[in-house]
Amino acid sequence: GALKPLGVGINLQPVAVRELYDLGLDEKVEQVGIRTRDFGLYTSKGLHVWTEPRGEWAGYAWPQYSIHRGHLHMLLYDTLIERAGTECIATGMSAVGFENTSDGIALHLQSANGEDFLENGSVLVGADGIHSSIRRQMNPEEGDPVWGGSVLWRATSQAEPFLSGASMVLIGPRDLRFVAYPISAPDRNSGLATINWIAEQKFAPDDRWNKEDWSREANKEDFLPRFEDFRFDWLNVPDLIRKAGTVFEYPMVDRDPLKRWTVGNATLLGDAAHPAYPVGSNGAGSAILDARKLGYFFLKHGVNAEALAAYEAEMRPVTSNVTLANRKAGPDSIIDIVEKKCTGGETDVEEVVSQQELQDHAGKYKALAGVSVSMTNEAPQTIAAAAKIQM
Repeated sequence: GALKPLGVGINLQPVAVRELYDLGLDEKVEQVGIRTRDFGLYTSKGLHVWTEPRGEWAGYAWPQYSIHRGHLHMLLYDTLIERAGTECIATGMSAVGFENTSDGIALHLQSANGEDFLENGSVLVGADGIHSSIRRQMNPEEGDPVWGGSVLWRATSQAEPFLSGASMVLIGPRDLRFVAYPISAPDRNSGLATINWIAEQKFAPDDRWNKEDWSREANKEDFLPRFEDFRFDWLNVPDLIRKAGTVFEYPMVDRDPLKRWTVGNATLLGDAAHPAYPVGSNGAGSAILDARKLGYFFLKHGVNAEALAAYEAEMRPVTSNVTLANRKAGPDSIIDIVEKKCTGGETDVEEVVSQQELQDHAGKYKALAGVSVSMTNEAPQTIAAAAKIQM
């Protein structure tokens, strides 16, 4: 069947955008994404806590983009078809298992109507998400994803852009918070843009929540009443929620870091390898970096198990650290500190916390966002221009 876009908004950090630009996708990404200008933290009463620039405004040589996940997928899909032809894509099948063979890999597939297929190749890269069947075969005792105790409701709404017009905001403490940012330019006639938003609520660890059903349509009334007071002169949160079409519900889940990703000629990539909580906007970018590093090692070693082992040796320790760090109270926990100290009448955050404390927390956020400005700007290209694998 034909592919179609699915999902809501995501963010691409400059370190990942650089890789897309190096693939010659700069103009295409610019057409479907918004350059994120700044990121701001606010209390649930709308008190401004901290704002810092993002992308080029922070000194990176590449932008940060806020983009619709489905539009990014279609951009990559269309580019692959342009460059490699339609024969390289097969749809309508799920990977169900694999076997290492004397000269590569055998992948077992199953169609929607239960028909079985077998594909042979040199290597297998399991990029089949948090419920990866390839990962499950490698780690049969692992079980279900680990629930972090929070539920996210995600959607998009047509509304006027707020603050700088390309701002990303996080409002409220860990127990009840709201994130919003535009993922389209304003319409020339209406002035409305597509605003991506996430409403998050923390539940008791023993709460009877459907933790395993991580992508389903939700009823706004399940959570909207708790955000009725999130009304500010620059953003009306309940109004934004009411304007949304379909709302998706995602229990916030991850998995424990693995001791290995690779079994012979099979490896893992992206959420199949290292699903993490959405802290620091690194999910999609991590998968892009995985893919480019894997390409680098294919160029260096050939399309073989040696390349897979080298790829894992470099990427697994880094992504394992991110998964574990994202489980701890993030740098945005400064909002929790401010909320506890506020009496409600404050007009300036420095009435309750010092500038130094704010700067310390902002520094932690930059560290969690992945890579510093200098590290990103000064790093050599992952893959040299026009490099090709010798087959």
